[in-house]
Amino acid sequence: MTLVAITGTPGTGKTSVAAELRSRGYEVVDLGEHIRSHGLLGDLDEERDTHEVDLDLLNDSLEEYRGRDGLVFMEGHLSHFMDCSTIVVLRCEPRILAERLRARGYVESKVRENVQSEILDVILCEAADTDIPVFEIDCTSSSVGACADGVLAAAEGRGEGLLPGRTDWSSEVDEWFLTDRERGRTSRWRRWPRGSYASTPTRYRG
Repeated sequence: MTLVAITGTPGTGKTSVAAELRSRGYEVVDLGEHIRSHGLLGDLDEERDTHEVDLDLLNDSLEEYRGRDGLVFMEGHLSHFMDCSTIVVLRCEPRILAERLRARGYVESKVRENVQSEILDVILCEAADTDIPVFEIDCTSSSVGACADGVLAAAEGRGEGLLPGRTDWSSEVDEWFLTDRERGRTSRWRRWPRGSYASTPTRYRG
């Protein structure tokens, strides 16, 4: 199987990296567009602005790509739940991520939810729970080309320097999880349990 997942919190750079890979001649499946075009978008949760997606049906719908020659990539924040050969998790420093999401027009509650997810390594932990090799790339200040190079290195078995564990946003906990009042009375608390956030894997953020 040569299907490679490019995943990460919304705003970490998946679409840009996917575009770069396409410009180099690689096939990249836009998972969001694939979900819509195959009629897999479920009911809308208006409060969270997310749709339900049946992950089993989504996984089955990707079967045509698994038998193709060469590397095929799929990008989207649900891609790590799909059967694939490699998972690459893109990361981004929380404040930069928040700026990117606000520029997209995300409401502040949705910005905070995604930034909190990034701080707590939610997608990285979900990916690590699979039996699939996982790599991570910090895209905060790296060029799109450099990030695409990293994805290719991981996909081709050259990702020794991209193993998980080098990215740590726990110093951002106070800013994104506590109110101003709470920050004033919890100065001794600085670290948050990594991977303790319970996500909703069947949600698709449009």
